[in-house]
Amino acid sequence: MSTGQRIYVAGHRGLVGSALVRALHSRGQVDLLLRTRDELDLRDPGATDRFFEEHRPERVYLAAAHVGGILANKTYPADFIHDNLAIQLSVIAAAHRHGVEKLLFLGSSCIYPREAPQPINESALLAGPFAPTISAYAVAKVAVIEMCQSYRRQYGSKFISVMPTNLYGPGDDFDLETSHVLPALIRKIHEAKEGGADEVEIWGSGTPRREFLHVDDLADACVFLMDSYDDEGIVNIGTGRDISIAELARLIADVIGYRGAFSFDRTKPDGVPRKLLDVTKLEGLGWEARIGLRDGIRETYEWYKDHSSSGAPVA
Repeated sequence: MSTGQRIYVAGHRGLVGSALVRALHSRGQVDLLLRTRDELDLRDPGATDRFFEEHRPERVYLAAAHVGGILANKTYPADFIHDNLAIQLSVIAAAHRHGVEKLLFLGSSCIYPREAPQPINESALLAGPFAPTISAYAVAKVAVIEMCQSYRRQYGSKFISVMPTNLYGPGDDFDLETSHVLPALIRKIHEAKEGGADEVEIWGSGTPRREFLHVDDLADACVFLMDSYDDEGIVNIGTGRDISIAELARLIADVIGYRGAFSFDRTKPDGVPRKLLDVTKLEGLGWEARIGLRDGIRETYEWYKDHSSSGAPVA
């Protein structure tokens, strides 16, 4: 990667996109192509095509997406499948049409079957049904993986796809209606401490196990793969370690300094029992995660406190 390349980060204001901008800036890529949703609606293929025609990006990180937790996916499935397909299809088509040198597509570990063997190897893709709570989002992601592979087979396009595990970090969404589990727990436990609550209620049984990757580690891995990987096979990005939701809550409480108890609302969905990625392929390419979970939670909590007012939603 030369510092003079024209690089477009789609979705630069999101959790992943902002981390990619930080990672690229740290490597000397100062003059990036960045557009807000108001400036460029990627769901509009005409507007997207005109942007690519005018600016001719050489590399594209496709991090723009409509994302959310279990509740949001369950409540708005049509929005999730429509918006994600529209964004992804218009960007990839424009990238091909205007000669993008290389594109990296950010998928999601939720594409893997609900009952996939653990840890989940890349070969598990489409080996079984999706978890019903996120099927619309997963279908949109899988469709674009196939699209990237198809453009490579037909046209020789250097489009690659990566599958991150559960992400967290500065810039996360802390709105309890739309957030994922880790930022939701940070907010709930912070508010319990500030309000002197004796107990925090957690959705589900607390037994599901999840893997969590700091978003700055993800960005570092994406830049690494953009420079060093060129194949149609997808690549998992994770830590190779997981933790139960109950253990995660206790870890966050310890970081925050909350001494109360936890209760579990078993009427709320757990999602899949376990989701841990097999990162053998990524480690074989020469990359490993470096940010420990406790340190990452501490940094994320400090960011949350700095960017919220009395526990107000931060997105």
